[in-house]
Amino acid sequence: MVTLKLETYKLKFSQEIKRTISARLALVSAEADLSLPLAKELPSRHAQLNALRSTEEFDVLVIGGGATGAGCALDAVTRNLKTALVERDDFSSGTSSRSTKLIHGGVRYLQKAIMKLDYEQYLMVKEALHERANLLEIAPHLSAPLPIMLPVYKWWQLPYYWAGIKMYDLVAGIHCLKSSYVLSKSKALELFPMLKKDRLVGAIVYYDGQHNDARMNLSIALTAARYGAAVCNYTEVVRLLKHDGKVCGVRCKDLITGQEFDVKAKCVINATGPFTDSVRKMDSQQVENICQPSAGVHIVIPGYYSPDNMGLLDPSTSDGRVIFFLPWEKMTIAGTTDTPTNVTAHPIPREDDINFILSEVRHYLSQDVEVRRGDVLAAWSGIRPLVTDPDSKDTQSICRNHIVSLSDSGLVTIAGGKWTTYRAMAEETLDAAVGAHKLLADRCRTVGLMLEGAKGWTPTLYIRLVQDYGLEKEVAEHLASTYGGKAFDVAKMAQVTGQRWPIVGKRLVSEFPYIEGEVLYAIKEYACTAIDVIARRTRLGFLNVQAADEALPRIVQIMSEELGWSREKSAELEAARTFLHQEMGYRSRSEQLTRTAEINLDQQEVHRYEKRFHKFDKENKGFITIVDVQRVLQSINVHINENALHEILNEVDLNKNGQVELNEFLQLMSAVKKGQVSDSRLAILMMTAEETLDKRGPVTVDRSGGGV
Repeated sequence: MVTLKLETYKLKFSQEIKRTISARLALVSAEADLSLPLAKELPSRHAQLNALRSTEEFDVLVIGGGATGAGCALDAVTRNLKTALVERDDFSSGTSSRSTKLIHGGVRYLQKAIMKLDYEQYLMVKEALHERANLLEIAPHLSAPLPIMLPVYKWWQLPYYWAGIKMYDLVAGIHCLKSSYVLSKSKALELFPMLKKDRLVGAIVYYDGQHNDARMNLSIALTAARYGAAVCNYTEVVRLLKHDGKVCGVRCKDLITGQEFDVKAKCVINATGPFTDSVRKMDSQQVENICQPSAGVHIVIPGYYSPDNMGLLDPSTSDGRVIFFLPWEKMTIAGTTDTPTNVTAHPIPREDDINFILSEVRHYLSQDVEVRRGDVLAAWSGIRPLVTDPDSKDTQSICRNHIVSLSDSGLVTIAGGKWTTYRAMAEETLDAAVGAHKLLADRCRTVGLMLEGAKGWTPTLYIRLVQDYGLEKEVAEHLASTYGGKAFDVAKMAQVTGQRWPIVGKRLVSEFPYIEGEVLYAIKEYACTAIDVIARRTRLGFLNVQAADEALPRIVQIMSEELGWSREKSAELEAARTFLHQEMGYRSRSEQLTRTAEINLDQQEVHRYEKRFHKFDKENKGFITIVDVQRVLQSINVHINENALHEILNEVDLNKNGQVELNEFLQLMSAVKKGQVSDSRLAILMMTAEETLDKRGPVTVDRSGGGV
């Protein structure tokens, strides 16, 4: 195997930055240099499949639809190369949608570079900060600067951390988003009131970028498609094609129809992240594995855990890791862990990792803020594809950056790296591919190249959506920040509500701004399954799994009408619910109660809850049914849909026998007390009903009309 030396490319790229960075990041749009037309309409998935089948030979075929693969496709097509991309699952279905949502250089990497005098790591941080600036420029609707607070609890740490953060600003140079600054204790608590105040000395605030990672990945792929690349999801590579020992294409399988076909290409690029080695072994069974997978778990908790526009960095957790605590999509995201794992297409967040993150969060939040396991709305695990350099003498040493390698058969592999540097990695990969395969290509033009939706976006675009279409303000803001200039196309698909306001835009679930029209637009964006919609076209599955579960029947119904599903409907619903339960950390109420079967209540609490229960169980049966609940609610003039009541009782009905027994109710209240369950509808309903009945008091004979 011939390996392209990382150090050579790093030095070359660093020199390129120094020579051209200012000019190439000018506000002049990069597409002005392109002779390629930008398609107004996205080709359908069917058209993309036909292009894959009918094209005699592509210049470049990319395997993998994550950030790096999509970046390679965009880089290739904008160099006037005939380009194709195939992805076994959906675009961004793997690691690229399961990140910390930061666009950053890496404060901790810079610290290591300085402490260990590691020049390679310094270059990695510098490159990432350059790419951060570019990404914020080319997709302003999907990304924005975010202030991050580093709380300080020891006086000596203040100058130490201040010097490190100021060095971070210095390395960023002209790309520094905003200068970092020091806060007093009182000011820090004013900006982050949830922060633990005991022994707090002050805080330092610095700036990094934040983005909607799955939508960003999709935007890169869609931009490539508009420039003429044939990109297709749910298209698996069965094997590599070879001629005279050289890779000349792939055998593909359309996973929707099951049909197989060949795609010829002068150059094949392996950009499959954690699955790097599986494609390399298609080329040669003798190659050693270079991927060292590591699992990173994140959790999402309610937005009230953090301020709307201030993140938090824990620079040193109990086991030496770094934990971020960030506002995202009006929720709070916390993570990540770093645990060796096996490569799988369906990573599952471990309970130990979830509890570790919760434990670390508790250390930094005020005692007034109770951090509860029941507040975890979603959790996921992403596999970070760390790599070892195949040309290194020490094969166990993990490369901090990415590597580009060229096999004897001509397969180009790009592995490792960070989300932030996807564009630089793609440029380096295409430079290597063009050189190795002698392709006739233009220079790289992706710096400053605006992504899907960036054109036409302004910070006030949402106002036009409200005025022109009669959308709710929250929905309009969401559409503008998700689709940018394409938000008007989504608004046109929104249904009339039949209400005075909003005029259009039926929500999928009441507490989130996602609307039914987005499901239709998602299909135009190559969504093929309900999972594609809840996980990557919208982010509902990543924000609240219960809300996603509630939205699924309507999503499946809309997709079935549009795509002509019949028997597939039940299978789609089941697959999506399996995804939520296994990969998004969904534990239903009954599952949470089963795991905490022990009743941990004192005698006074047991007496109080038994009294509450018997207000519903008037006949002392030892259980309550939907009839008992309806009778009490009617007596206090509260009316709840019968189907909703069935759902509420079913959350607590562990035996699934249509009734909630006293012991099950006590288990529920014990779980609520321990924080294992939060926002239990039955617990809140019974508490409020009891309070109303107690305020009303006993009904006299005269008032009741009885006594005759």
